Amino acid sequence: MPGLEDLYREIILDHYRTPRNRGELDPPAVSAEGYNPLCGDEIRVFVIVENGVVSDVRFNGSGCSISQSSTSMMTTAIKGKSVDQVRKVVRRFKHMMTLDDDGDSTPVDESLNLGDLEALQGVVKFPVRIKCATLGWNTLLDALNASSHT
Repeated sequence: MPGLEDLYREIILDHYRTPRNRGELDPPAVSAEGYNPLCGDEIRVFVIVENGVVSDVRFNGSGCSISQSSTSMMTTAIKGKSVDQVRKVVRRFKHMMTLDDDGDSTPVDESLNLGDLEALQGVVKFPVRIKCATLGWNTLLDALNASSHT
């Protein structure tokens, strides 16, 4: 279905050209840094969790269109969600990327609609790019884990 592929490509390019939630957050935000040594992508994710809800999230860094657009799309998908919901979205996204072997025995909610994030599903055809697509997500988990320790 070439029409759908074109739409997905446009969504990814739109988030790359006009990233959502780009920037930094001051404390009490926690942040984490992620780096992909294979291609040089760097991402820093800032997150504020208030009463168990991600009230704000931002990112900065540099890298390929996949890492940057995936992280932009991630921020729009998780803002306003509870930390538990965010973790479910992360599990579902990583499962879609076939990276569900992280040792977490929590079942993946296959019915969870990822919306525009599904545009990134084509990345699985290029295994070397999966790390690009998941860099921001793994960095988000590091930030959430840091926020639970503060």
